[in-house]
Amino acid sequence: MAKSACIKVQPPLTMKTEKSDSSAIHPPPDISVEVASEVDNSIHKVYNKYNGSNPDAATRAIDYVQRQLHCCGISDYKDWENTLWYKETKNNSVPLSCCKADVINCTGTMNRPSDLYAEGCQVLVVSKLQEIMMYVIWAALAFAVIQLLGMLCACVVLCRRSRDPAYELLITGGTYA
Repeated sequence: MAKSACIKVQPPLTMKTEKSDSSAIHPPPDISVEVASEVDNSIHKVYNKYNGSNPDAATRAIDYVQRQLHCCGISDYKDWENTLWYKETKNNSVPLSCCKADVINCTGTMNRPSDLYAEGCQVLVVSKLQEIMMYVIWAALAFAVIQLLGMLCACVVLCRRSRDPAYELLITGGTYA
């Protein structure tokens, strides 16, 4: 006598919530907005670590960037008013690295904004990073093209080898010559 197997199918479990909230489903975040936000947070942190007298990494980095890119502050020289260094020194000035290179005897005072670089550093830093990334991308593409040419050359050699009898294996006595 044959036994029949019965499978009992259970209905799917559903979770009931007291409140149906459509905000529980979030669209994917915009990556460029997140990157811009992270860059902005990082720059503010570095500017807040600036101390002017102690040659730590943050101080040297900010001074170097401001001198090389001819900029001052994050969006302009007034950003220095919100830093700890400005509040502690209480001298109404910005770092000397904000002074224009052609101005003689610049003290960094905010009373003479014509002596200071007007443009902020954030836009210039992002622009410089994009420029560097373009060089990296071009170098990677050039490397990929060289790799593809190498593979193409190897295929040509293998195809010619299979058609040319001069490249046949010489077998003598079971050993390769």
